Amino acid sequence: QVQLAESGGGLVQAGGSLRLSCAASGRTFSRYTMGWFRQSPGEEREFVAAIRRNGGYTYYADSVKGRFTIARDNAKNTVSLQMDTLKPEDTAVYYCAATSTEILSTIRSAGAYPNWGQGTQVTVSS
Repeated sequence: QVQLAESGGGLVQAGGSLRLSCAASGRTFSRYTMGWFRQSPGEEREFVAAIRRNGGYTYYADSVKGRFTIARDNAKNTVSLQMDTLKPEDTAVYYCAATSTEILSTIRSAGAYPNWGQGTQVTVSS
């Protein structure tokens, strides 16, 4: 099991940028596929981005492709989400998550991730 803690959320104007970070505990971080999800009030948790164990492959939701960038540093046990050209509809609580699976058909599903952080609020004003 891995413990996760997000940071970097806040309030930003539309068109601005934020960088989220997620710090993971333990010595097995490199064995996990890492994902970012988000959830707005009254909505289901939705997939944002994922990165495979060695960082060689990344995956994005269509709504953020070209604006968000996921990256990881296995030496520092961290994963980040650089968010540019933010829109009001990006407002949500953002969660970092970890899974041992690398099955492409499942890593976009929240149910595939047994390990979650506490979440960090991102608010984009218009």
